[in-house]
Amino acid sequence: MTERNIQLVLACGIAAVWFVNGLFCKVLNLVARHEQIVSRILGSDYSRELTIVIGISEIGMALWILTGIKSRLNSIVQILIVATMNILEFILVPDLLLWGRLNILFASFFILAVYYNEFVLNKEIYQKA
Repeated sequence: MTERNIQLVLACGIAAVWFVNGLFCKVLNLVARHEQIVSRILGSDYSRELTIVIGISEIGMALWILTGIKSRLNSIVQILIVATMNILEFILVPDLLLWGRLNILFASFFILAVYYNEFVLNKEIYQKA
């Protein structure tokens, strides 16, 4: 498999993570834990509405990834969002996380995948072009 194909598959996988979490877990509320996390961190008054907004934003992130527009900025934004979100959850609501405090380990792998896809694979592809 060529580096370009690996990069495309990885980008689609990363986009799928954002899309699934946004649509199924938050907008459609198929995983109630997500709204509970929002409720505990941001308050319960508008937790459902905020969860939907976050879900729509995650769907938007998936679409942004697939467009390839300003991919470096996109990757930096992804890394910052995932790191911030997981640090907050690690500190404030570890009991609501699927794998408890170990969630931060999976988040770190996701951050590494985003970094590798943009700053290693993309760099190699552009240098060969």
